[in-house]
Amino acid sequence: MSRRRRPGRRATTREDQPFLLVTVVPYTLLAGLVILKVVTETSAGRFPYVDVGLCAIAAAWMLGMFTLRPAWRDRPGIMGVFFTGLLLITAILVVRSPMFGLFTPAPFIYAFTLLSWPSRLPAVAAVAVAAGVAQASSVDSTTGIGLVLFMTIIIANVTLMVGTAWVLRLAEKEKEQRLQTLDELSRTNRLLETTLAENAGLHTQLLVQAREAGVLDERRRMAQEIHDTVAQGLTGIVAQLQAAEQRHEVPAPWRRPFDAVKTLARESLSEARRSVDALRPEPLESARLDDALADVADRWSAAHGLAVRFTTTGTARPIAPETEFALLRTAQEALANVAKHARASGAWVTLSYLDHEVALDVRDDGRGFDQEPRPASGGFGLSIMRQRVEGLSGTLRIESEPGAGTGISACVPVPQPAGHR
Repeated sequence: MSRRRRPGRRATTREDQPFLLVTVVPYTLLAGLVILKVVTETSAGRFPYVDVGLCAIAAAWMLGMFTLRPAWRDRPGIMGVFFTGLLLITAILVVRSPMFGLFTPAPFIYAFTLLSWPSRLPAVAAVAVAAGVAQASSVDSTTGIGLVLFMTIIIANVTLMVGTAWVLRLAEKEKEQRLQTLDELSRTNRLLETTLAENAGLHTQLLVQAREAGVLDERRRMAQEIHDTVAQGLTGIVAQLQAAEQRHEVPAPWRRPFDAVKTLARESLSEARRSVDALRPEPLESARLDDALADVADRWSAAHGLAVRFTTTGTARPIAPETEFALLRTAQEALANVAKHARASGAWVTLSYLDHEVALDVRDDGRGFDQEPRPASGGFGLSIMRQRVEGLSGTLRIESEPGAGTGISACVPVPQPAGHR
């Protein structure tokens, strides 16, 4: 399990620690000093039982607290206890015999490799004091000059080792800053890749919207052309035939072809009107907007197993095909978002015919979302809905908050009710 790094601290992991330096060198130093101490003391006719015992305690302390407990090395508190205990044993050994000053590299090693900043600084200073005491053991500190020399040696050790620790800390900070820069660069690259993917998706949807708009414009143009030319021409032919029939009685030899022409003109006019109606956008070819929305709601409810209540308010009236198409697509996209994100138990779709506009509301009782961190345009679907509605001089409003569901309202202006288009 990974551990989070705190600012200004260096995480100590097994991968950071040189294996030989932390496991072999301390025991080698201790073993060599024990042999040297035993040889020195036995040549003088005595055996250093206390010193050997203290060395055995030091070895057992390192073995039990560090070498055999690799999982503890990532726990700063335990490593602090381990270092403190080892430093105490080292200080006792140095006081008993200055030659054990040669063992101070061991606590130095552990201070630099196990302890984090800034606790490493006083730890290194404490070990430097022990090393300085051992080095100055031959100085007579009872005299003024001797005391000054004694303190100078200790201060020199502390200054040197604390300065080394400080320099190493600066190097660590520089390394951490480089790693942080690399992490930020990696995050920036991932964000850029995500943004590029989102832009590609948005571009694709914009192309789809442009194609849809082009198809709608072409259908409307064709419908207008048929209405203004073919249908109007056929209407004029039928009117002229009826006027001629009212002014003059049609001679018997002409009755049959006259009726055939009149019937053919009326049938052609009906076909032209059906062609105009057939150019309405899918799925509005065979239904009005309210019927198409009801069908969309029923299909969505059956597909997702959620209840959708569709209602219509106001007096239904004909509106422009592009307005019908935009509101239909808005309802489909809003319901798709409910299925993907809302985790709702129900939804409501309302189509309202107002005096100067037509409004569509899609609401759910799902989990909602916080709109503050989101850009005003929202996601792909919301962007497409907004562009489609605002392209018709309409407005799109989104209301949502965590735990309170989401509501999407689209309002598009329409002219005053008039005759059938």
